[in-house]
Amino acid sequence: MKNVDDLIDSAAELAEHGLSKGEIADELNVSRETASWLVERGGGNDTVEADISTSTADIHVDWSALGRDSTRLQYAASAMADLLAKEGEEVDLTVGIEKAGAPLATAVANQLDTDLGTYAPAKHQWEEGDIDEQGGGFSRNFAAIRNRDCYVVDDIITSGTTMRESINAIREQGGEPVACVVLVDKRGYDEIDDVPVYSLVDVVRVDREE
Repeated sequence: MKNVDDLIDSAAELAEHGLSKGEIADELNVSRETASWLVERGGGNDTVEADISTSTADIHVDWSALGRDSTRLQYAASAMADLLAKEGEEVDLTVGIEKAGAPLATAVANQLDTDLGTYAPAKHQWEEGDIDEQGGGFSRNFAAIRNRDCYVVDDIITSGTTMRESINAIREQGGEPVACVVLVDKRGYDEIDDVPVYSLVDVVRVDREE
């Protein structure tokens, strides 16, 4: 996707397929607010035109060049695993945040020789208003937390809400998140809730005063 019109078209197509606005945000690697705006624009609603100028700007990240090729994905995961390797000595579980974080976590777990778990965040059920923080959950098809030290893997940090939710969910299961890693961090976090955050790319916004 090269421009906003492409994003609007993609958001409209995903909405037509029944995806929630939270899932659309996840698919397009944008904030929930941006996803909502894109869906409204795709529906031909011009009343949101004025709202975008007063809202916080967002950055769309397209990493499909990595995601569509298993070899490239493995190379990226190797770099992410290398960032994590300095953290923790007894870590035997890697938790991927669904959806896009799961394949990355699979490759990272392979590199670090750990078990694999996945977490589905509450935002996947989000439409409007506050997120139900009880909406997330761990998949029973993968490894359980069981009071283990673990790494947390996702593709993008947009606001940090999903990563914070995942960290809290792991702790509620008795686990200890040792470190987090993502492809791109839009906020430039060093840590979230006392857990170190590593990223292959940090995005720094430069706002110029005219």
